[in-house]
Amino acid sequence: MSIEVNNESGIEIDESVLQRLVTYNLDQLHVHPDAELAILLVDESAMEQLHVQWMDEPGPTDVLSFPMDELRPGTEDQPTPAGLLGDLVLCPQVAIAQAEAAGHSSMEEMQLLTTHGLLHLLGFDHAEPEEEKEMFALQRDLLIGFAMAERKR
Repeated sequence: MSIEVNNESGIEIDESVLQRLVTYNLDQLHVHPDAELAILLVDESAMEQLHVQWMDEPGPTDVLSFPMDELRPGTEDQPTPAGLLGDLVLCPQVAIAQAEAAGHSSMEEMQLLTTHGLLHLLGFDHAEPEEEKEMFALQRDLLIGFAMAERKR
């Protein structure tokens, strides 16, 4: 698995946790081990520029997903072929504010946003109620599974 993390946010983040999380999630979703993903952590100003440019919405957001090869989850018998998953752009400053509002740690919020963005890269969406139910249930299951795996580490 090629997971590149580049932190330009000015906020210290344990990048190894994000790499382990993505590796865990991709394994659970049966994505080929040679799939490639880039994670970029940016400050609020850079995120706002991207948000306006790509979504035509003002202000910084928490996560943006830029899929490349339109890979989808595989199965145990037929994993997703190798390819470029795409790019995730996260804003730790927004994540910190959201974590405080939600009453959990900023790292838990970063894990939630990373998983959420990764699911978007794999074709999941939450525009319709049924899609949201499916995506958010999978997101929750992946986060719980990762937390349990981390405790065993």
